[in-house]
Amino acid sequence: MDLGPLPRFGDRRRISVGLLGGSFNPAHAGHRHVAELVRRHLRLDQVWFLVSPGNPLKPVRGMAPMAERLDSARRFADGRRIVASGIEAAFGTRYTVDTMRLLLTRFPRIRFVWVMGADLLTQLPRWRRWKDLVRRLAFVVLPRPGYTYQALAGQAAHRLGHGRRRTREAPFIAGNPPGWVFLPARQTALSSTAIRAAGKGNVP
Repeated sequence: MDLGPLPRFGDRRRISVGLLGGSFNPAHAGHRHVAELVRRHLRLDQVWFLVSPGNPLKPVRGMAPMAERLDSARRFADGRRIVASGIEAAFGTRYTVDTMRLLLTRFPRIRFVWVMGADLLTQLPRWRRWKDLVRRLAFVVLPRPGYTYQALAGQAAHRLGHGRRRTREAPFIAGNPPGWVFLPARQTALSSTAIRAAGKGNVP
């Protein structure tokens, strides 16, 4: 399987990168919308679609092969500002905390920020060593229909309340953990689940 080129940066300048992880089963226009939104508001150099080899919290049944999901992510990336990556498969990691440890080691000059929807914020306490993750990685949360209120009133938001920063601080959060920002934005009802149920992809 072609995982695509691993990111390389020849100069010594620091850059900022948003990490949008997921199954991308399949990728859709909502992923591109989120990537462009956070890149603009957080003033990021790039956003990486981190295509997961297998999410431990999702069933295997109905999951398309990794190569197929990576190809679908590439259709919504431009290969320059938005990059689809199979680096997690190259690392051989399954859990975000392990992926992040390797990313921080391999790319010490990159200022990373994790990008998640409000639905994932509700799941965060179920992630392996999630407290270690948020200590080492700043993150930004975007609204998702039906999840936003629940997420902002939930366990993770409550425990991390002291680290929540104002929206106007979003451009400075990459590479500055711990801390997180809720970024109000236009919500999209697009989802991979709905696309699979409809039996068709949402190709640009």
